[in-house]
Amino acid sequence: MENRTLARQSAYILFFVALAVIAVIMLIPFVWMLSLAFRSNFEIISREVSILPKHVSLDGFRAAWDKIGTIMIWFKNSVMITGIVLTGSLFTSSLAGYIFAKFRFRGRSFLFILILAGLMVPFQITMIPVYLIMKELHLINNLLAVILPSVVSPFGIFLCKQYIELIPSDMTEAAQIDGAGEFYTFFKLIIPQIVPALSALAIFNFIASWNDYLWPLIVLSGEERMTLPLALGMFATSRAVNYNATMAVAFFIMIPSLVIFLTFQRQFMKGAALSDMK
Repeated sequence: MENRTLARQSAYILFFVALAVIAVIMLIPFVWMLSLAFRSNFEIISREVSILPKHVSLDGFRAAWDKIGTIMIWFKNSVMITGIVLTGSLFTSSLAGYIFAKFRFRGRSFLFILILAGLMVPFQITMIPVYLIMKELHLINNLLAVILPSVVSPFGIFLCKQYIELIPSDMTEAAQIDGAGEFYTFFKLIIPQIVPALSALAIFNFIASWNDYLWPLIVLSGEERMTLPLALGMFATSRAVNYNATMAVAFFIMIPSLVIFLTFQRQFMKGAALSDMK
């Protein structure tokens, strides 16, 4: 019995040591980013490597502050895009999930398989067709070109469907017998029951939309239309890269995602578990 207890304790210790090592490895890029933000460009391009800066410099933050007016425009664009994408994706995911979970109609399974196929196809494959569609709609260099492709989330539909299927059908049937319509059933009965799934989905979509770089880079060209991730490229020219300013802006961009994750990490982990249901 003692040997079994000792073996179990040893396994726990090894497990937590492994987690600590992984956590340190994951934190190294963030620590290095902060370290570079407080260095001078001369120290950054030197060959000496050290975790902490030898001389603390605020040149990077000053360079970022000089562009604060433009950065706030980019911040507004990012907030607008992320807010609309979040609202739209939560609504479409919950509504489609409700339809696939509680309604029976011809072609239902086939349509759901098509949605699951969207999870398996990398965005880089559909990027050119989506770009051509946005071009035909005359939405290039328009924030709608970033918003529209993200309003529908295959993963969100899958997650909501899996969660709604766990809700007893007797509840919705009883409401309909009492005279409740489909919209009342959806908004008053279904939505309150799937708040944990929607919270997790909101975190996933917020991080994905806020940090999106490739697609906005392709469809947005005007400086006044750019988002915060694209702002990092504004501190690089053909002759030189303002490394400390780039790292300072990167730190500013990271703060909202970090705050959201730390605040709702329980829902984030629950959402990861929900995606494995059934």
